[in-house]
Amino acid sequence: MDFFIDILQYRYLLNALLAAIFAGIMCGIVGTYIVSRRMVFLCGGVTHSSFGGLGIALYLGINPIVGASIFAVASSLGIEWASQKGKIREDSAIGIMWSIGMAVGALFMTLAPGYTSGDLASYMFGSIVTVTTTEVILLIISALLCIVGFAFCWRPIMQIAFDRNFAKSQGIATNRISYILSAIVALTLVLAIKIMGIVLLLSLFTIPAVAANAMTKSYFKMTIYATIIAVASSVVGLIASYNWEIPPGTCIIFMLSAILIAAKSLSLQNVKTPQRNENNS
Repeated sequence: MDFFIDILQYRYLLNALLAAIFAGIMCGIVGTYIVSRRMVFLCGGVTHSSFGGLGIALYLGINPIVGASIFAVASSLGIEWASQKGKIREDSAIGIMWSIGMAVGALFMTLAPGYTSGDLASYMFGSIVTVTTTEVILLIISALLCIVGFAFCWRPIMQIAFDRNFAKSQGIATNRISYILSAIVALTLVLAIKIMGIVLLLSLFTIPAVAANAMTKSYFKMTIYATIIAVASSVVGLIASYNWEIPPGTCIIFMLSAILIAAKSLSLQNVKTPQRNENNS
């Protein structure tokens, strides 16, 4: 109850709550595409490469989100281009982007005037309570755009996520849409960095979708379930972290893990039940 009382007094708590809700919506929708297309490793590479943009932005004294967004989108499009053209293996491109981005970010961040180790920790492990009103507004706009985009384009997105060759045979511009979706994924990852941090962020995109996939095989339902799980875990994790005075990212991970275990356990139980009935008959 302390959280709900204090939220009326402290603006940063309201910002954190709104960030948890709308980041959860965004991560549920985009995360379903990521998991369905099996591009989790790619997203890990893009997330870590964005650290290079963060470091350069801090060094130049500009908004870190701007620098991270440029780096992330460039890395995502570059990996997509390399994999489509066959110039370099996708996993190799991801590994290269991953390591270069982290190295560049670490270099420029340490060179930035007034650098402290706390700056690095907040981006690596997240700091949801420091989310600004501007960042909340960006999250809200992005979440609404994700909802609208999913509502109008969910079928071609689903077809590309599961089978690009089939989607191409249906006249869908798979290459163009793949580039657009790669850019959207990159921007979504960057906007959510403040919530979980670079190290933990990928869990917020993958675990809800994996848990949802244990409950349904429908892409539409999977997206809805993943969004609900992401939002619920983010909000409950934030409240628990405030009451127990532990890092929010850690709490959110534990909540997500608990839901995943429960979803997997229920799905296994449902598989075993029909088998028992068949044996009894």
